[in-house]
Amino acid sequence: MQTNIFGYDVAALKNAFQAIEGCQSYRAEQVARWMYQRNATAFEEMTDLGKELRQRMASVFVIQRAVIINEQHSQRGDTSKYLLAFADGMAVETVVMRHRYGNSVCVSTQVGCAMGCRFCASTLNGVSRSLTTGEILDQVLFADALLKVSGQGVNSIVVMGSGEPMANYQAVVDFIRLCHAPYCLNLSLRSVAVSTVGLVPGIDRLAAEGMPLTLSISLHAADDVTRSRLMPMNDTYPIREVVEAGRRYATATGRRVTYEYTLIDGINDREFDALNLSRLLKGQLCHINLIPVNPVPEQGMTPPDAKHVQRFADWLEAQGLSVTLRREMGGDIKAACGQLRKRHLEGREAEGTGE
Repeated sequence: MQTNIFGYDVAALKNAFQAIEGCQSYRAEQVARWMYQRNATAFEEMTDLGKELRQRMASVFVIQRAVIINEQHSQRGDTSKYLLAFADGMAVETVVMRHRYGNSVCVSTQVGCAMGCRFCASTLNGVSRSLTTGEILDQVLFADALLKVSGQGVNSIVVMGSGEPMANYQAVVDFIRLCHAPYCLNLSLRSVAVSTVGLVPGIDRLAAEGMPLTLSISLHAADDVTRSRLMPMNDTYPIREVVEAGRRYATATGRRVTYEYTLIDGINDREFDALNLSRLLKGQLCHINLIPVNPVPEQGMTPPDAKHVQRFADWLEAQGLSVTLRREMGGDIKAACGQLRKRHLEGREAEGTGE
């Protein structure tokens, strides 16, 4: 059985190529550049390798890439959502967002999600499996190739799609380092943001990696009762433990932590909640990103109206906190995590097939 090498870094390729007779170590970077910078999916495309060497490589290794099975584009043209399927048929969502300051791609790290957040479509079917380093990278290179058609490319990455990155920690870190490699995207580590529901050991582990990443923590409430109602993981890692882990991350890296706060009508949008949040985060190097909830019919949660969202932001700013309101992108195509895959699974079930 051939080994899929897509997602290997140069060191791993060198090790793998030891099994190929006459394959010098420098071939590893050549192959990496073909895969990651030229989107080669077959060794026969690698014309600076000898024909016999290419044939020997092809007999042992394969370069597997995802295939697109569905896509949606917002009317404004600023957001595109793709459903990509891997060799085993499992599918994940990837979102490309076009901003004035550049293009970002939001990648998934797991097929589905096990975190159980009450307002998120990703978790409705649980988690099927974690993605490999190559499968996460595939999403970025897929987006980069699309953007290059118009002379652009991926400028930043947000690891905020389906799945919990800290539950697939090593694959995620290896993916980020690969994106940073000169033979891949050569992307600045400061252009990468990683989101977590608040797995404290993962936050501390990431702080020790020595990478200047932006950490985004999904907070969504300012007290344990409300947060546990919205996010079951709060029962394991209570809100103050999560915020203290965020504080340690900011201290260790010098990077401002972003706290994601999804506003849900009548649940976490009162002035009392804003005051509690300000007390919780006071003195921390942080920023709050307010997000009106994307309605998911099964969850029965709706966003406050625009005036109330602004009022909540004003309450926080009056307490000296840095706040932004997330600009809605892709609302007309339901670009929130899990919604396109959810419809795909519903269609498969209607046909009597699984994923």
